[in-house]
Amino acid sequence: MSDGLNEAFKGMNFNRETIIEEEKYPDAKLHQITSFIKSGIRIVGYGFLPFNLALACGILIISEAVGIIEELV
Repeated sequence: MSDGLNEAFKGMNFNRETIIEEEKYPDAKLHQITSFIKSGIRIVGYGFLPFNLALACGILIISEAVGIIEELV
C-alpha cells in the first residue's frame, strides 16, 4: 500500500525532505519594539491634533507606515 506521495511526486526533481520546509516564525521581540514605537508616534500625533492639524495628520500617517513595517517583521 502506498502513502500517495510517491505517485504524486513521481518524476519530479525533488525528494520528500524538500517538501517539508521549516516554518518561519516572526521575531516577537522586534515586533514588540516596533509596536511600542508605533504607539509612541501615535500618542505624539494625537497630542498635536488641537494645535496643528496638518502636522498631526502627517505624524499619524507615519505611525501607519510603522504599523505596516510592524506586520512585516
